[in-house]
Amino acid sequence: MPTTKTGYWIRVKNGQVTDVWDYAPDPARRAAEPGWQEAVEIFPDITPNREIVTSHTFNLEATPIQIVWGKREVTVDERKESLKGQAKAAFQQVVMEQMRLQMNDNPAEEYDPAAVQTAKDAMNAKIAAVDAATTHEALDALM
Repeated sequence: MPTTKTGYWIRVKNGQVTDVWDYAPDPARRAAEPGWQEAVEIFPDITPNREIVTSHTFNLEATPIQIVWGKREVTVDERKESLKGQAKAAFQQVVMEQMRLQMNDNPAEEYDPAAVQTAKDAMNAKIAAVDAATTHEALDALM
């Protein structure tokens, strides 16, 4: 079932949306600028890791006006790139921490090359597993 968020206001002028606010304009502004109407956002149900929200359209015929978000399927290749990016980011985080230790003046903290190698090995193993996956189910099993 789609999710609906309330609390939006839209100004429509000559059939075109000119303003979208997440709060109500004050009464003086609504009087000075005709066309303000309440609106709601409608988000589709999304299957995690399989679909993403895309762009929106306005249903100006509905009351309140609807901001309707679309969705699309995520491809296996898109997921693979995302998972590989996450593995690389985890490795980079270890490298940055070890670099911080190397540059630190505290003698109690030292650079640990074994930590970097362990993180690199983990990244390479994760990337190899992701590259070997060919379906969403195989990618799910890696999470």
